[in-house]
Amino acid sequence: MQALYRLVGFDPTKYKLRTELMAGLTTFLTMSYILAVNPDILSSTGMDKGAVFTATALASAIGTLLIAFLAKLPFAQAPSMGINAFFAFTLVMGMGYSWQAALAAVFVEGIIFILLTVFNIREQIVRCIPKNLRFAISAGIGFFIAFIGLKNAGIIVASEATFVTLGAFTPVATLAVIGIILSAVLMVLRVRGALFYSIILCTLIGIPMGVTQIPEGFVPVSLPKSIAPTFLQFDFAALLNLDMALTIFALVFMDIFNTVGTLIGAAAKTEMMDSEGNVRHIKEAMLADAVATSVGAVCGTSTVTTFVESSAGIAEGGRTGMTALATAGLFVVSLFLAPLFLLIPSAATTGALVLVGVLMLSSIQDIDLMDISEAMPSFITVLTMVLTYNIAEGMSLGLISYTLVKLLSGQWRQVSLTLYIVSTLLVLRYIMM
Repeated sequence: MQALYRLVGFDPTKYKLRTELMAGLTTFLTMSYILAVNPDILSSTGMDKGAVFTATALASAIGTLLIAFLAKLPFAQAPSMGINAFFAFTLVMGMGYSWQAALAAVFVEGIIFILLTVFNIREQIVRCIPKNLRFAISAGIGFFIAFIGLKNAGIIVASEATFVTLGAFTPVATLAVIGIILSAVLMVLRVRGALFYSIILCTLIGIPMGVTQIPEGFVPVSLPKSIAPTFLQFDFAALLNLDMALTIFALVFMDIFNTVGTLIGAAAKTEMMDSEGNVRHIKEAMLADAVATSVGAVCGTSTVTTFVESSAGIAEGGRTGMTALATAGLFVVSLFLAPLFLLIPSAATTGALVLVGVLMLSSIQDIDLMDISEAMPSFITVLTMVLTYNIAEGMSLGLISYTLVKLLSGQWRQVSLTLYIVSTLLVLRYIMM
């Protein structure tokens, strides 16, 4: 057991095993919706839904195990929400590529990630992010994941007049509100595992409310579906054109900033981040992300990235790779207990997401709000993460605005050469979109 502890960076004299395991379980429960959502999205391209479910669980387990053993950090990985929609609705349905060609693009993207990480190019991109923007990223992600929870529960809905508005208090929304209050009360009372208990209690409360659906003849155990329909189904010939080259370029940047944003945001205010705002073992974490992306493509799923819902486990006290190991184990179990895990309604996780957002909000106080050249780009970062529903877009626009304000106000020396290069590439990306 001591050998395992060393492999995942768990020191029993500093950390509690129960806390790490509870954190891993909480992370899994807050992100388990991906096991239902990802197959739905990717199957719209013609991919076999059962195979995609198995590929999603496998890729998530493998990616999270890599985080546990390489980076020794309490993060989890799974196919990215947002990028999976880009895969299905833009690459396949919009641009007309086959899903086999889209999988090939994801595989190549992963190989590029690996090379960028091995040669420290990706780490240099991370380190060029100014300190104030790092704090803004943390706060922005807090707002973003809270918004995800509110949207998924129908508390916030679309509006033609105002884009978003308050939704009706349906049973789903009501259960989500109960979850928010319950999560807050349990945390105020300092109940260990508060977010996890809130998810379980809301799932049970949802049964008489008709939100938690138990199908007739429900059997919690089933054998995993075969991944043969999607395994190694690549069409590399379709990559030999300029459009696909630009697409891979876009995938690279989306994944880089999704992963970097999550790592920086979730690690803030913990011993996982140093005084300069650098996440320890970030190179290893990014390598795990890169390898998981290619492995996921081999299995038959879209880009795998570090999940922002890892913040829920960190809020529960997860600090080492033991948390990630526990989450990975649950993804393996989910292969056989998929019907049981899919019973948890998204409304039951809303409370956890909102409370994590509250905890991450504290990073705002560390931003230098008296210096407009620092405050404005930080504000842009936070605001656009929520309004674009995309962590990567918020980071991109924040970096571009930071560079432009510093350059045009005569403070160009405060911007690193790497940041000038990154900002230029980001501007080119928007021009070519």
